[in-house]
Amino acid sequence: MSRRALFCLSVLLVTSFAVSPARADEPNPTPSAPPAPKETPAPKEEPSPAAAGATASPTTSATSATSDDIQPSKDKERKVSLEPKAAEAPPVGRVTFDIDPFADSAMIAVSLGFAGTLELINSTGEIRPQQIAQPFDRSQLFFLDRPAVAQTPDPRAGTYSTIGLGAAVAFAFVDPVLSGIREKSVQTGLADAFMYAESMSFSLAMTSIVKMAVRRPRPIAYIDAEEHRNVPGYTNNSTDSALSFFSGHAAITATVGATATYLAFARAPHTARPWVTLAVGTLLTTFVSVERVRAGKHFPTDVIAGSIAGAGIGVVVPHLHRTDDIKQRRIWVGYTPLGDGARGGLFNVNGVF
Repeated sequence: MSRRALFCLSVLLVTSFAVSPARADEPNPTPSAPPAPKETPAPKEEPSPAAAGATASPTTSATSATSDDIQPSKDKERKVSLEPKAAEAPPVGRVTFDIDPFADSAMIAVSLGFAGTLELINSTGEIRPQQIAQPFDRSQLFFLDRPAVAQTPDPRAGTYSTIGLGAAVAFAFVDPVLSGIREKSVQTGLADAFMYAESMSFSLAMTSIVKMAVRRPRPIAYIDAEEHRNVPGYTNNSTDSALSFFSGHAAITATVGATATYLAFARAPHTARPWVTLAVGTLLTTFVSVERVRAGKHFPTDVIAGSIAGAGIGVVVPHLHRTDDIKQRRIWVGYTPLGDGARGGLFNVNGVF
């Protein structure tokens, strides 16, 4: 037994002896008043079933809680779970998107910086274009690409394709504003703006990397080489003439269309809006692709590959930002008392660090 316990026991014994009445066999030196009649103890109330499982506590002050405020440990209202709960109930029938302004801005800046640096390198003429061999035959091309070198390029087609690309980029600026108005939320508009910017910057960077890696001559370069087949010492000095694969116009247009379609299906799945968006995006991408081929800038396989790459990026980027529920608290602390009359409990801390 500890010293503290022995001390308390000694004090308790001394107190009990000091206040205990004198025994009958001991002399009583002073007369005392007749003993007061003993009070009949009040009948002890049985605890109610609602308070049967409540833990007994010493009397402290008049402000202690009443028995009606105490919930038994086995009551359904006292049941708890060690798993973290969502701070809010997830919105029914609505898809939300999570944006990290710092991380997303950094990725956009890196992509644009990378694509811009490659464009500056290409503009210097430092990278020499691939030369087309003199005995080249059109039959060596893929069958879908042969008509591209058999045509007469239309100079206006390049302008038309650029106008189509400009319309897609303009929609990428307008659609976040419309989303913010429809949802009555500035955060929604900002989230859409970040997703459009990230999709287009990724598509632009990927296009620049592939163009530099492949360096495929454009159809107009093949046409020019055939016209100078018998000219001795003919060489192609234009770096841009060897950046055919894949089409950047088609890729960025498809990226915008895919992003817009994904957001439309997420926010208005049971309306005509997503289907109209899909149809308009597909038609605009097809128009831009056809005009790039007519201008002699790309082969059909170039615009097909660009459209596939752009559409893939346009779907993946918003999908990675999608979150169907409200984020849980990062740190959650819980305490669960042990049942069946056992003492103690389980202290639990969960979190994301």
